[in-house]
Amino acid sequence: MPGFKGLFVPGPTNMPFRVRQAMDVALEDHRAPDFPQFVLPLFADVKKIFQTKSGQVFIFPGSGTGGWESAVANTLSPGDKVLASVFGQFSYLWVDLCQRFGLQVDAVDVEWGQGVPLDQYRARLEADKQHAIKAVLVTHNETATGVTSDVAGVRRILDDLKHPALLFVDGVSSIASIDFRMDEWGVDIAVTGSQKGFMMPTGLAILCVSEKALQAGTSARLPRGFFDYRDMAKSNAQGYFPYTPAATLLRGLRASVDMLLEEGLPNVFARHRRLAGAVRAAVDAWGLRNCAQAPHWYSDTVTAVMVPEGVDANAVIKTAYNSYDLSLGGGLSKVAGKVFRIGHLGWMNEIMVMQALGGTELAMHDVGIKFEPGCGVGAAVRHLSRAGDAMRVAAE
Repeated sequence: MPGFKGLFVPGPTNMPFRVRQAMDVALEDHRAPDFPQFVLPLFADVKKIFQTKSGQVFIFPGSGTGGWESAVANTLSPGDKVLASVFGQFSYLWVDLCQRFGLQVDAVDVEWGQGVPLDQYRARLEADKQHAIKAVLVTHNETATGVTSDVAGVRRILDDLKHPALLFVDGVSSIASIDFRMDEWGVDIAVTGSQKGFMMPTGLAILCVSEKALQAGTSARLPRGFFDYRDMAKSNAQGYFPYTPAATLLRGLRASVDMLLEEGLPNVFARHRRLAGAVRAAVDAWGLRNCAQAPHWYSDTVTAVMVPEGVDANAVIKTAYNSYDLSLGGGLSKVAGKVFRIGHLGWMNEIMVMQALGGTELAMHDVGIKFEPGCGVGAAVRHLSRAGDAMRVAAE
């Protein structure tokens, strides 16, 4: 089919030409004397994306899952207890990884469509008088259900109770898109990947680690090799890596970080919120329901749309792809067949969102979902026009 394919899954995301161009370079010597002149400023600027001055950035070849594994392996010991909650496929997978490492996981089961249960976290941490819980896990943005949780709220609980547990955050589909404050929120390890807000191909696990978490590594007894922070820190300090880095992807990361900083993080976050609001307005106009159960859970990077009873969401997804070259995200695990997901993160603007919504309407109409054609697109137009007017007034 002629024309561009529409990529609106919640990762990988659309890649800017500037990032593609930055990676279209000859392979280079990663031991060259001038390689640190490129690497060290990159580390410093990636820290700005995490909004940290004290954290240390690590960049591994891998994905967000590799980043999770590194967080666990570098800080914990066999039999350690961790507190987590399961409210979607990715929060579940993090728990599963911890269990495979032989950790004791207190996993709070939460209805899908909600997020981290602050009241239950407080109760469990308050009852932990011996401080057996060594780490608290928070999935900042649950990609499977389009739910964002309150990381700062978890930090407040830890501080109120003077609990020393480490705070780990999965920011794979939030960092570089949704406001994330490493230092202010007292996060000890934040994990993300290159293929979402950083607008790049899959292939980099990007982390920021606090001094407290680095110190925990001195007594941690889980096995680590490839992901050992000690080896990375020693080589990174000189501008090198303990093994051959994905230098081509690092060049892309340099361009991505430049784009984010040039736009300004507050503007990046505001843009994502504005575009997400347009998608949510369309969902309301279609008469459908957001999988996220209340506005304070709504994600600004992905919306999971519940289809009506008797409709298979996979039919919408297949029709969108086969008939209109539009990729939408599928439902996972408990919500398989019940939702389709619209990713609205990364390199995204108003007309791209309108493309996604128009293509979604075509697919929904073809599979027989009842709605007034154009109503969702119209609602998005009204939302974006109002948002644009407000921004112009503020600028004046």
